[in-house]
Amino acid sequence: MTLIKKPVTGMKDILPAEMEIRDYCISVISKTYAEFGFCRIETPCVESIENLTSKQGGDNEKLIFRILKRGEKLKLENASSEADLTDLGLRYDLTVPLVRYYSEHQSELPVPFKALQMGNVWRADRPQKGRYRQFMQCDIDIIGEPTDLAEIELILATSTTLGRLGFGGFQIRINERRILKAMAAYSGFPAERFDEAFIILDKMDKIGIEGVSKELTESGFSEDSAARYCELFRGLDAASAAAGETAGARARAEAELSYLEEKLEGVIEPDVIPNLREIMNTVEKSKKADFEVVFDATIVRGMSYYTGTIFEIAMPELGISCGGGGRYDRMVGRFTGTDVPACGFSIGFERIILILMEQGFTIPGKPEKICFLLDKNLSRERLSEAIAKAQAEREQGKQVLVVRMNKNKKFQKEQLTAQGYTEFQEFYAEALK
Repeated sequence: MTLIKKPVTGMKDILPAEMEIRDYCISVISKTYAEFGFCRIETPCVESIENLTSKQGGDNEKLIFRILKRGEKLKLENASSEADLTDLGLRYDLTVPLVRYYSEHQSELPVPFKALQMGNVWRADRPQKGRYRQFMQCDIDIIGEPTDLAEIELILATSTTLGRLGFGGFQIRINERRILKAMAAYSGFPAERFDEAFIILDKMDKIGIEGVSKELTESGFSEDSAARYCELFRGLDAASAAAGETAGARARAEAELSYLEEKLEGVIEPDVIPNLREIMNTVEKSKKADFEVVFDATIVRGMSYYTGTIFEIAMPELGISCGGGGRYDRMVGRFTGTDVPACGFSIGFERIILILMEQGFTIPGKPEKICFLLDKNLSRERLSEAIAKAQAEREQGKQVLVVRMNKNKKFQKEQLTAQGYTEFQEFYAEALK
C-alpha cells in the first residue's frame, strides 16, 4: 500500500473558494493593466544559474532552489564544487527573467516596452503566515522610458488596480536612492559602505532613530557621522511637524523635500528632488483610487539594483505593506553591455489574496449558481431533459452543476450551499419536483 505524501513544506494546495478569488483578481489585474498599455508576457520558471546569481537579487540569491545537472552532465564522482552539480535554478522573482527576456528580444519589442508578468516564483525561505516558498508575483515594468513618466504610469496603474479590488485608504510611500546616497555622503559615510548604512536605516520602524544611531556606531561608523545622519532624520520630522498634521500628506512631503533641498545643496544632483515633486504632484492630481502619496526618506528597498525612485504600498490600518518597486536603469546593461532605463512595480499578490479571504470577500457580479440533482434511477429520457435544461441555463450565463443525488440529500445540499449554490432543482424518474 502506497501512502499519500504530505505537500512540500512551505508550499500549499489551493482550494476552490480561494481559487475563485485568485482568478477574479487576476482578471481585474490583467484588464486594468491592459488599459494602461501593458502587455502580458511569460517567461520560464527555470533560469540559468549564472543569471540568477549575477548579483542582481540581493539576499534572494541565497534562497535559490538549484536544479541538478541532468544525464551525462551530472558527474557526481568528479564534482568538487556546487558549480559542478547545478546549472539551472527556479526563478526567485520576475525581474531577472524579464531583463533576460528583454535582452534576447529587444529588436522585436516596442520602445518603451510595457510588460505585465504574473507567475509563480520560488524562494527557500522560512515559511510563515502569508509567506510560502512558492508564491505568485504580479509585476509591471516599463523598459526604455528615461523620464518620470514611467513612475507616474506605474503608480497610477497599480493604485487603480488596488482600488478596483476594493482597497482604499492605502499609501504609496516614495523615496529616491539618490536622496539616500546624498544623505549618506553629507553625513560623511564612506561610499563603499553606503549599502551597509542603508540596511541599518531600513530597521528604523523597528528600532527607532536611537537604535539606528547605536547600530551605526557599533558597526564601525564614526560617532560624528552617525550623529549627523540621524540629525537629518530628526530635521525631517521637525519639518513635517511644522507643516501640521491637518495640512495633508502632500504639504508635509513638500516641507520635508524643501528641508532636504536646503541641507543637501551641492551634494545631491539638482534634478532629483524636482523630479520627485513632479511625480507626487501629477499622481495626486490624476489619481482615481482612495490613497495618499507619502514621502518617506527611510524607505530603502532591499534590491541593490535600484538606481533612482523607489516606492512601497503601505496599508496603515492593517499594519502591512503589500508591494513595491523602483527604477533600475543599469540592470539591462549588465546583460547586454548597454544601459537601458527601466522601472517596475510589483503587487504583493499573495498578501492581497490573504486579506480578501480573511475579510470574507465576495466576488461582485458573480453568476448565479444552480445545482441539478439527478435521482440514480433517472431514465434516459429524463436525463436528456435535465442536460438540455442545464445547457439552456448556461446559455443564459448561469453556472450549473449537474450531479447525482446522494443518499443524504440534506448534507449534500448543505455542502453545495457552502460552495455558493443558491438554487436546487431535483430530477426524478417520473417528474420534476
